[in-house]
Amino acid sequence: MCEAAAYILKDGKEELLLQDVDLIEPEGDSLRLVSIFGEQKIIKASIQSLNLVNHKVILVEK
Repeated sequence: MCEAAAYILKDGKEELLLQDVDLIEPEGDSLRLVSIFGEQKIIKASIQSLNLVNHKVILVEK
């Protein structure tokens, strides 16, 4: 599978936000993350890094 796990960076540590992320879309000043199971999260954040080989997305809150 090619889905990624999205993490939020807090106090220098990565905290899991959502697993099996299939879609990340900008929505105003936020990002909408959608998993393959239809779970959605909207967060005011920006993408700090994408590691496609390791299926990892790191976000930073705005």
